[in-house]
Amino acid sequence: MKELPNPTFALSPVAMPRGSLHQSSHAVGSASATHAVGAAVGKISVGWARHQDEVRQAQRLRYQVFALEMGARLPKTLAGHDIDLFDDFCEHLLVRDLASQEVIGTYRVLTPTQARRVGSTYSDTEFDLTRLRSLRERMVELGRSCVHAEHRHGGVILALWGALAEFMTRNQLDTMIGCASIPMQHQGVSGGHAAASIWRQLRQTHLAPIEYRVTPRLALPVEQLDDSLAVEAPALIKGYLRLGAKVLGAPAWDPDFNSADLPMMMRIRDLPPRYLKHFSANPAQT
Repeated sequence: MKELPNPTFALSPVAMPRGSLHQSSHAVGSASATHAVGAAVGKISVGWARHQDEVRQAQRLRYQVFALEMGARLPKTLAGHDIDLFDDFCEHLLVRDLASQEVIGTYRVLTPTQARRVGSTYSDTEFDLTRLRSLRERMVELGRSCVHAEHRHGGVILALWGALAEFMTRNQLDTMIGCASIPMQHQGVSGGHAAASIWRQLRQTHLAPIEYRVTPRLALPVEQLDDSLAVEAPALIKGYLRLGAKVLGAPAWDPDFNSADLPMMMRIRDLPPRYLKHFSANPAQT
């Protein structure tokens, strides 16, 4: 197994090797710091990838969801895997089915230092993030979130978010951004009309203050689409909104993933009280 490299620079104000980011007094099992979780359907574990073969498992799940289910056109770096240039710089969060040890859910997290090393975030490739420059020192990017089709119950998402909360707290980080996708074929509506309608709804209720708004590099042509449809946002976006997330601007068009991407930001200080307790030990709250 290939060990993932230690980052060249500190990931937080205190220099720590990659592995120490994920140690926990509540870890069970081996040094992978995997947490056992009781879920409504079977039992699952959550932990961070330590070796390249574990990252490959996440990339295979991503290929299954994005390419085979959603029809995304992915680079042919390795057959049956979703791989891009950001993967080598990210921390990869994995949820496994305890019985089969199969990876059934994943997120990747790009920290501020690693974003400097690679030169940008993935979101920078889709949006002009100039107005977020004051936040970057304690801002992480979340991406490539997906859950296996047979395990899309609340337990997997809760496990992912519990581990993310611990990660943010331990590393004194306070802001999360990412591109939240709306498929072009959504709730029986094709051609981007659903995405335009969801954008119309959310800009009225969840739009960020002007000082944090961003602009898409390749905009979805919402002015040419029917934005009057009564459609609901995808479950992941609704989950973000319940956590206090804001939409940073109009959607970008991602032809490779056949989706419209909404730029979203969640700050720990904006979390509802029932969720804030998970981050209450974080001294970075301001």
